[in-house]
Amino acid sequence: VKRREIVKTDYIKKQELQHLLTALMPANRLALEISLATGLRIGDVLNLRTEQLQQASERRISLRELKTGKRRSLKLPLELYTRALGMAGKVFVFENRLDWKRARTRQAVYKDLHRIAVQFRVKGNVAPHSVRRVYAVEEYRKNGDIKRIQRLLNHSSEAVTMLYAMADTLTERRMNGRYGTKNGRE
Repeated sequence: VKRREIVKTDYIKKQELQHLLTALMPANRLALEISLATGLRIGDVLNLRTEQLQQASERRISLRELKTGKRRSLKLPLELYTRALGMAGKVFVFENRLDWKRARTRQAVYKDLHRIAVQFRVKGNVAPHSVRRVYAVEEYRKNGDIKRIQRLLNHSSEAVTMLYAMADTLTERRMNGRYGTKNGRE
């Protein structure tokens, strides 16, 4: 029995990501744009309920992260908030295509993004979590405050946050084979 290799999600330059987003299905594009603007994991974006948006005071929403169970409060940019309200389903903002009572799946967004990344011949493993890395890198470039990024991503570990904030440098080194590892992979 072969052990499956663990494939890590790669960082992608923001400009490249913007090109990919333009080719996605509209709902998947919006979900990833919200993730890019807020740093939320795609699962948390897809789990947004229509009622949460409708009851949001000044576009501020509060949620419990699916992965960690931690509470998080954030403000959506006006343009994304308006688009999300405009496409919101009866229960979830991002409805499942087969059952409106369920949220769209992470896998559906992944398949769409992966399909476009392959068509655009983007190197590396581009996935919805890549967007969270782009968010961290952009925030780190803006202010260089790792503690702030740690709070924004709701990370417990500063070391993990540093891996996200420096994802651009780490990915570039790996792609150029500067780690001295087999095939440039970690």
